[in-house]
Order: sequence, then structure tokens, then C-alpha cells
Amino acid sequence: MAIDLVEGSFDALIFDCDGTLVDTAPAHYSALSAALRKHDLHMDSEWYFERVGLAPKNLLDAYEEAYGTLPVSRATLLEPYTEAFLKSLHEIQEITVVADVARTWKGRVPMSVASNGQRENVKGSLGSAGLLPFFDYVIGIEDVNHGKPEPDIFLEAARRMAVDPTRCIVLEDSDEGLAGARAAGMRGIDIRETWTPEWKIQR
Repeated sequence: MAIDLVEGSFDALIFDCDGTLVDTAPAHYSALSAALRKHDLHMDSEWYFERVGLAPKNLLDAYEEAYGTLPVSRATLLEPYTEAFLKSLHEIQEITVVADVARTWKGRVPMSVASNGQRENVKGSLGSAGLLPFFDYVIGIEDVNHGKPEPDIFLEAARRMAVDPTRCIVLEDSDEGLAGARAAGMRGIDIRETWTPEWKIQR
């Protein structure tokens, strides 16, 4: 089922990355698990997949609540996580029903990616899937004070595109992202109504 948008009803598009444009959750889980194992730490897959979409800080906050205080700094953990994730980029596939929206509207309206993920990972994912050239801006968690569900990242995207937030449409796959879009005064489209990842079907 295609995602159809009405021309003239919006002035810009903002896309989430992970789980919206590309299916990266298994790769992220594998990379973070590998980083944790370096310190003899464990993370249950069911626990992780229930929290897909959280910003790294929020995910690690939840991890410490569930598993105990990390014995190393978060920077020490995130560096090998990023390295492992970037090595797995060849496995990442686009989510075609959403990528087709970007293809359809490229050059017709400004488009940005706004993600709770680290910018390096986001650009790597989009580049590997061949989607990076579609977007005017890529905003990552480093670019704002607060990630989703706060509106900061969407408002920053609108600011860079010089578009009124109320004239932006956001495509998202998480409750946190949709809440952030609403808080920014933007219309949100829940792509989960159109597409379900294989890993979720199998659970």
C-alpha cells in the first residue's frame, strides 16, 4: 500500500531514519550487543526490540535501570558500537514504501531526515541504501538538546529548511517520534500502518 500525499497540503517532508527509511534494528542490536560483550555485559533481544527508536542516552538509561550501572563510561561503550554498526551497513535494506515517497517528492519540496540516532550512523545507513542524496539535511541526536519525544529535532529540521513547522509532514515508526511531531505542530504519518518489519512479524 503506497503512502499518498496531496500536493499543496504541505511545504516540506521530514523522515525518521531507523525503521522508517531503512530497517536497521537487527544491525543496531547486533552492534550494541557486541559492544556490551567486550565488557562481559548482556542485553536480551526481546528487551531491546521493545525499545527500538529510543535515543542512545535514553536506551542506556533504561539499560542501567534493568541491568545495573554500566561499569564503563558511555563513550567507551558507544565507540565500538558505532564501529560494529558501520561494518554491518552492507546488510541494511531500504523500506521501499517510504523510500518511494522520497523519490516522488525529491526536488519538489525540501526534505530532511531527523533521527534520534548518531549522525554518523544515520548517514552511513542512508548512504549504504542509496538514499542519502534525496535529502537536503540530516539531523542527528548531537544536533539538539533533547531527542524525541521532545520536538527539538523536528523544529531544527524545519528551521534548516526555512519552512513553517505547521507546513511539515513527518514520517515516523515510533510513538516517541509521533509525539515529537505533534509537539512541534506537525502532521505525523505512522508508517507502521503501512509496513511491518520482518523481525517484528517473527516475534
